[in-house]
Order: sequence, then structure tokens, then C-alpha cells
Amino acid sequence: MGGVILPDAEWRHRAGLAHLIETLGAVRFVGGSVRDTLLGIPVSDLDVATPLPPQRVVELLKGAGIRAVPTGIGHGTITAVLEGGPVEVTTLRRDVSTDGRRATVAFTDDWREDAARRDFTINALYADPATGAIFDYFGGLADLEARHVRFIGDPLQRIAEDHLRILRFFRFLARFGDVADPAGLEACTARSRDLMALSRERIRDELLKLLIARDAVRVVELMIARGIFAPVLPEIDAEGAERLARLAAAEAASALPLDPIRRLAALIPHDAKAGEAIGARLKLSNAERKALLSALVPFRGSPYALAYRIGTRAAIDRILLSDWEPFDRDLAVRHLGHWEVPVLPLSGGALVERGLSKGPEVARTLRLVEEQWIAERFPDAARVAELADAAVAQALRSASSA
Repeated sequence: MGGVILPDAEWRHRAGLAHLIETLGAVRFVGGSVRDTLLGIPVSDLDVATPLPPQRVVELLKGAGIRAVPTGIGHGTITAVLEGGPVEVTTLRRDVSTDGRRATVAFTDDWREDAARRDFTINALYADPATGAIFDYFGGLADLEARHVRFIGDPLQRIAEDHLRILRFFRFLARFGDVADPAGLEACTARSRDLMALSRERIRDELLKLLIARDAVRVVELMIARGIFAPVLPEIDAEGAERLARLAAAEAASALPLDPIRRLAALIPHDAKAGEAIGARLKLSNAERKALLSALVPFRGSPYALAYRIGTRAAIDRILLSDWEPFDRDLAVRHLGHWEVPVLPLSGGALVERGLSKGPEVARTLRLVEEQWIAERFPDAARVAELADAAVAQALRSASSA
């Protein structure tokens, strides 16, 4: 891919971007926006690098009427808030010291020195905003063409600088790579216990992104075989990889969007205690923990009854993770995807009008009618009225004979 020019892309015409570039002058696009544009995939986050010191960046932005947020000014990062979306502006830097979790940096005006501190060759590509010329200091273009995920320099040193790079190696392999650099793979395997020093939030964020990457199944199998999960998620084993593969096939057959919590549920044993432990360890949100624990409950009964009780999305998760025959499973998921959960056309007041006294008996009778309505697959209001009449008559008979 030598001599490559950055293709034109929609993101390069975002409102306010040209004004930002004109204001700062010495900038280059860097990282994901360059990589993803070369791969022909959508760009979300936009980063630019500059040799200008952070305080000078702030002064120039404010002078140009661009809002500047010092999101990481100690590390040289200023967020420029543009009409077309935020852009992170980062001063060129080099590492002074690292401890595996954070780095102390010094600013520089050397583009190669800035590239050298990045993790992978495919993330160290820069592009001139005006000409589109690509600056590639470590063979990232060739690696991108070969779908080769490779650390810059010594993999062990890169991992020592930031232990999260172990998980990033596998996430990038799952998202972009066909080839795992052997030296990088061996380094990640040898240093997997370094993950224990990371915050669980950082592990969670990387893991959930990895699980929905295009080649997650293959890469997770590789990670299990290499013992990568063992230090922080020992519950994940070879059976988890098999469950994830089955789930991925079911998701593909049902044309469903990928969900990282559902996929995490496939990886761990279907056990509430394991789910609670992992949810707490990864500091999942309350909603994520609830979804995880719900997905771990074995599916049984009617898919419609389940969807009525716990919601369509949660029901689909359980069905996809079940051992149902693929035809039945896929049919149920497709139907539920278009099914509107009904509302029981009956109230407690309607039972009182039929003769029940207000109190616990009303709630009990309403539950009985609802259970029968669910069992009959949600018949119409006329049938519900018949069920209500019969239930109230039985309740009154029971009360008179007591």
C-alpha cells in the first residue's frame, strides 16, 4: 500500500473541521480515522495530532471561537467541540515513565517519536488534512493490507507500558486481523497475569468491545487456549467458547444485532452465582447485571409467555442461549422480533363490578385470569370476559362455602 493517499470520506467534511485545521495549522489526522478510512469502514471518533503545546492549542481555539475542553490536558489532549462533533487534539508526546496502568509523558515536536509510543503499527498512521498524504513510520500500511496485528517495537515493552494492550491486541485481532503476530501473541500469553493490575472497568470496556467484533468467536477460542482470561475471569473455559460459537451461529441465522452482555452470558457457566460474581467483578451497570443474570436462566415453556413476563429482548436472549433445535429457535426469535407484547384487557375494578369485594381476593382472581389468558395464547377481550366471569363465580362460591 506504499504511496497511498487517504481517500475522501464523509467525516472529512464535518461541520467546523476545516476551521479547526486552519486555526491550528500544524495538524495531522491520526489513528482510527486513518486506519478505518483506508479499510473502507465508518469512522466514529476523530483524533488529530499537533506539535503545538496544549496551552497554545487552547489559546488558538478560544481565539477562533471554538470551545476547548481540557479533557486530558496533563497528557496533552484537548477536546475541540465542533458543530459536526467533538475532535480530540493531542500534542505529540513521548513516554517518560510507565507503570502498566498510566504513563508520564513529555511533549515533543517529533512525529516519529509520537508514533513510537503507540501500541500497534496500524494505529500509528498519520495523514495530512490538505493532501491526504500518509505518514507511516513502522510499516502500518503493509500490516493493514495483510490484516496483520503487530506491536510497534518490542511487544513485552509495549505491554509493560500499558497492560491493557494485552486485551487490545486480541480486540484488534478480532476486529481487523487475519494474522496474529507470533511475537505479540507469545508476549500476551507470557504476561497475561499483568491484567490483574488493571482496573476492572478498563477490562470490562475492552472485553465488551471484543465480544462483538467480527471475528470474536475465533479470537476468544485463541484467548482461552492461551490462558488469557484465567487471571481475571477464570470461569471462562473451553465450554464457554463452544457456547459462544453456537450463539454466534444463532445470531447470524436470526439476523440480530450483536449484544455484548448476551455474548458474555454465553461465555460463563449458566449459574446465577457465577453471573453475580462476574457482574460485580467487572463492575457492570445495574441494567447490564440484570440482563446478564436473566440470560443465564435456562429457557423453558412458551416463548410468548416468557416475553410477556420478562420482555421481548430478555426472552430472545434466553432462547438464543438455549439448546432448542435451531429451526424452532430461529422461528421463535423471528416471530418475537415482530410481536407486540399484549396488555391484559381486564382490571381489578372490572372484577369488583362482577361482585368481588375489594381486597386480596381481587388480586388473586386477576392473577388466575391472567394465567389462563397466557396459557390460551392471549385471546381477545371477549374471551377474557368469559374467563373473568368464570373466575369470579368460582371465587364467590368458595367464599360462600367457607
